[in-house]
Amino acid sequence: MTEHQLPPAPASVAMFTIDCADPTPLAAFYSRLLGMTVAYQDENAAMLTSESGGPAIGFGKVDHYTPPAWPDDRSEKQFHLDLKVADIPAAEKLAVELGATVPEQQPGETWRVLLDPAGHPFCLALWQS
Repeated sequence: MTEHQLPPAPASVAMFTIDCADPTPLAAFYSRLLGMTVAYQDENAAMLTSESGGPAIGFGKVDHYTPPAWPDDRSEKQFHLDLKVADIPAAEKLAVELGATVPEQQPGETWRVLLDPAGHPFCLALWQS
């Protein structure tokens, strides 16, 4: 093994789970926005999968859920998704039609911050592969 090679990873991401008050509308929103399939859903949880076999996205009901603030002046935001898109205005339009909102404060010109139906911030960005 050369100094730039890493040893085999002992783990990989199976699913990223997002807390929310109601998993159903959030699963529907991200399913349409990301082109993923709702593989499981009940009143407490939902899971999206993709045909590409990448990690699943889960949504878990949390009693007394409070959405993070945006802008996040107190550093309470725990995560956000960066979504790769080919056309930011077209993706923003679709996201808003599906239930996202566009906050007034935007941090830059090369990406857009939106809030999903549960209030989680996410970014739309042109991504260099």
